[in-house]
Amino acid sequence: MTISAPQRTAILRLRLTDFRNHATLDLATGGRSVALVGPNGAGKTNVLEAISLLAPGRGLRRAAAGDLARIGGEGMWAVAAEVEGVVGPIALGTGTEPGGARRWRIAGAPAPGSAAFAEHLRIVWLTPAMDGLFTGPPSDRRRFLDRLVLALDPAHGARVAAYERVLRDRNRLLEERGGEERWLAALEREAAELAVAIAAARADAVARLVALIAETRGDDAFPWAGLALDGALEAAVAAEPAAAVEDAFRDRLGALRPRDRAAGRATEGPQTADLVVRHGPKDMPAALSSTGEQKALLVGLVLAHARLVARAEGATPILLLDEVAAHLDPVRRAALYEALERQGAQAWLSGADPAAFAPLEGRATIFPLAGEPGSAENRSRSAGDPP
Repeated sequence: MTISAPQRTAILRLRLTDFRNHATLDLATGGRSVALVGPNGAGKTNVLEAISLLAPGRGLRRAAAGDLARIGGEGMWAVAAEVEGVVGPIALGTGTEPGGARRWRIAGAPAPGSAAFAEHLRIVWLTPAMDGLFTGPPSDRRRFLDRLVLALDPAHGARVAAYERVLRDRNRLLEERGGEERWLAALEREAAELAVAIAAARADAVARLVALIAETRGDDAFPWAGLALDGALEAAVAAEPAAAVEDAFRDRLGALRPRDRAAGRATEGPQTADLVVRHGPKDMPAALSSTGEQKALLVGLVLAHARLVARAEGATPILLLDEVAAHLDPVRRAALYEALERQGAQAWLSGADPAAFAPLEGRATIFPLAGEPGSAENRSRSAGDPP
């Protein structure tokens, strides 16, 4: 059976108004990949962050909406994009209104939230903040894992948020000590349902990614990652019916009330899971690899995830790669560009050194950010055009 190539999605035009340090920015891409070039502080990452707000969740910096408005502006901001999406050309937008409330629009009509954008495009990103992923705390890897899941299952973010809310309510009742049994039981029933759904979504995403990596490893110059979930609930959902796991975890939450009251938090559940990553070719923990190996491993993992999203959705995701090329040697940098071209996805890259993007000559749109960010001095050009 012939498998058709995934449809290519792309941002055709991006407009920012009073977003971060950009008073105005209007970038037409022609649907090609983009390299944002400029000195530190020019606003390159801010452009990528703006695009990330067209995905479910809070964006690549997880910033509050009120923190995104330009200092010196009127306190509001807007991100608008013309997109060649899964179902055709569409206009997507988000921003704040007077009073600070965030709004979302699709084709000019109000949308309920950022999760609705997933019907038109998916977005995957890699930022310098993720460089310590393998050596940092488990919470960093859980957040990374949930972003992987969210690109495949846009409802995952709402489940995680609801679970955190239920745990906060349960913690409050436990602290009061006078909380009625029936209210605690109701919260624990809801928590168990959400916890099992979260664990199942994580386990499914990791299993699919492991299978794809096994199928495609060796396709590029980046080392492949061995992945596993470390969590009691995640192990249970892989071996038992979901209903049985829910019942058992609900009962477990009831038994843990004294310990959780003393700790001031829920001590078991998906909030304690970890993503275990190994350097596949060397069969060693990723945390023990060199800094360069960890960077290459992370790039390979993100590229594999992008391939999985393309296969699962039948459309390539937008890739946001912040300051990635600058930290790769010339051989790996060339391999990255070749991998991106093979995947056929629109990539948005950023960097301070124009020479790092020379191999993209004629294949990407170069957008120099110079002078006062967001001023009329910022103009887009195609690679190969005179600077």
